[in-house]
Amino acid sequence: MLTGSRIWRVTGWISALSTLLLICGFLYAVRDVLFPARTDLNGTGSQVESGPTAPPTMAAMDVTAIGDSLAKGTGDDTGSGFARRTVDLLTKQGVSSKLVNNLGINGLTAKELLPMLDERGTQYALSQAGIILLSIGANDLFDGAEQLETMTELPTEAQMEKSINNAGANFIKVIGKLHEINPQAQLVYIGLYNPFSDMKELKDAGDRAVAKWNAIAADAVAAHGGGLVVPTSDLFTLQAGRYLSGDHFHPNGTGYQAIAERIVQGIAVKE
Repeated sequence: MLTGSRIWRVTGWISALSTLLLICGFLYAVRDVLFPARTDLNGTGSQVESGPTAPPTMAAMDVTAIGDSLAKGTGDDTGSGFARRTVDLLTKQGVSSKLVNNLGINGLTAKELLPMLDERGTQYALSQAGIILLSIGANDLFDGAEQLETMTELPTEAQMEKSINNAGANFIKVIGKLHEINPQAQLVYIGLYNPFSDMKELKDAGDRAVAKWNAIAADAVAAHGGGLVVPTSDLFTLQAGRYLSGDHFHPNGTGYQAIAERIVQGIAVKE
């Protein structure tokens, strides 16, 4: 028969053991939260540890847009731009696609885009995409839409030529960085058009500058493993009134839809 002191001693040991088990269970639960397990990608069904810095999942047809105001969709009353419209067109074709991120910034130049590509948040957004839509260069050549709105200081051919030489080198670096960040993604560059094609003062000079820039862009994209350069110059040269928004610089909804249709025609659909 157990004495009172022995009963209390046994009870104390049981309580201590229970407390220890509770602590172990709590620590195991915390471990699962901080370091969740994932299924082995080789299809073996085994579980492997995955820490907080595990790479993001990339879907083949998910889209991230990056670059200037065209990437953002400025001028489109619906706010969709070519990025959202591209996803919508793919979805209508039965392709699983979503817009993961839109990193478009009004007024962005190729030089300003370069340091953005070193930011962890930008790299993470790009690494999630199976398709990267890039629009950059218009602000380098034409200095945005502000000059056109004032009608006082339109860019000269000499200025555009200088801009091409300076910005072209930065553009080549941008393409290289994008491939380093996400070499598996389809890189789609939206070629430039001349928004001044219906203005006698800048039609010929603007057309020559755009043609030279687009040639540099095509060479840069091809030199870094390939990609797609979507032509837009013919759309806006022939039908500027139909495709340009009220600021006479950015596409309107119809213009963005035409660009999106060309994007979808050119990309390789993957499942």
